[in-house]
Amino acid sequence: MTKFLSLIGCLLLTASAFAAGDLLIVADEIPAMELLAGKLKAEEDITSKVVLQTAMPAELSAFAAVMVYIHKGLDAAPERAFIAYANGGGKLILLHHSISSGKRKNKEWFPFLGVSLLEGDVNAGGYKWTEPVTLDIVNLAPDHFITTHKVQYPQKINFANSGGVEKPLPGFTLKDSEVYLNHVLAGPHTALLGLRYTDAKTGKVWMQGHAGWVRQAGKGWIVYLLPGHSALDFENPAYARIVLNAVIWKP
Repeated sequence: MTKFLSLIGCLLLTASAFAAGDLLIVADEIPAMELLAGKLKAEEDITSKVVLQTAMPAELSAFAAVMVYIHKGLDAAPERAFIAYANGGGKLILLHHSISSGKRKNKEWFPFLGVSLLEGDVNAGGYKWTEPVTLDIVNLAPDHFITTHKVQYPQKINFANSGGVEKPLPGFTLKDSEVYLNHVLAGPHTALLGLRYTDAKTGKVWMQGHAGWVRQAGKGWIVYLLPGHSALDFENPAYARIVLNAVIWKP
């Protein structure tokens, strides 16, 4: 299996050298990223390359942005490479399961991101994931390029963060998606997106403000966007545009 995955990674790489300014997408679920790469090319004329973490180039600094979409384990060498890339001035874009329980074993990852996933009951603050779900996403940053440039929000969704009063915010709904509850953020993060989710079993409504954020890292930046359970999430026009905006955003 390892040899097979390595072969796929080699095939995904183009024969030509990586060009400066390209977007590198490091993923282990390829169809969703191929869909996204097509949108980037069609709408922004951005060339991207999709590789497995086992087939990453030795040097990342030439890339204008590096996107990470790794569902399974994050190997130690790519972990260090991503951290060094952002700290050295790169823009690191993390999607969906880049922050999930499978990354708890990585020593540097969560401290670098300023995130923790607590153990224990979800109602007491413990981390929990659930899928498939219907998930509402709202814009918490009406003045930020990532959440506004060419984004058309089709709905108004009631949202309140940290026990405040609910108010209608621009948003969109994702079907058959996945929700991550109780990401705990430490240190400075600029909130971009919030989530609203109703538990089908209990009827409890969850509203949390960690569905998208940006954070400075050394000389560079981290962008995190929670949606991305499958290609279906990236087919949503509002969310696809937000991801494209993260790629072209100039901090």
